[in-house]
Amino acid sequence: MQIQHLDINPGQTAFISIDLQNSNVARQLAPHSAADVVQRGKRIADSLREAGGTVVWVRVDVSALLSLPADASISRPAGSPVPLPEFSELVPELEVQAADVRITKRQWGAFYGTDLDQQLRRRGIRTLLMSGIATNFGVESTARAAFDRGYELVFVEDAMTSLAAEPHDFANQQVFPRMGRVRSTEVVLEAIATAAGQQQR
Repeated sequence: MQIQHLDINPGQTAFISIDLQNSNVARQLAPHSAADVVQRGKRIADSLREAGGTVVWVRVDVSALLSLPADASISRPAGSPVPLPEFSELVPELEVQAADVRITKRQWGAFYGTDLDQQLRRRGIRTLLMSGIATNFGVESTARAAFDRGYELVFVEDAMTSLAAEPHDFANQQVFPRMGRVRSTEVVLEAIATAAGQQQR
């Protein structure tokens, strides 16, 4: 992935974190570990929040996916036919803040059947920083809906991951560049810091 410069307006930007919850973080993931994705997501959230941006934590109601075949559900832990309530809870390492937006979805995508679009438009959001688990499931489904609604998209490649490296790489190399810009966590953090510094002048 080529590292490129990024310009964003924090006040019009939202960090969208998909499904960093117990049912997903416990999995073996690739090419980035769940721990790394959580850590990078928290860094971005903290930085954008401090710069005046919006942080959105999306989680999926695991029990709502029981109608899907067992091998079709990214959020059903193997060997657990009846999901426990805590499976759907965001991991505590994120340190979710009271002012953050919380969205509960019942499908892969975070726009369908939720008030996510309304929450974003109320805040004047134009740019979405996409991240989470899994790249080619919840992140891609949400991104496609966001693209259809006219949002500008930035995909944070190393702040998302999947069940295997190949589908993650395919999405970031072949799909996401056609909807927005693919950048690393460090590039995104630098863009936020630069914009915040300019606002203070």
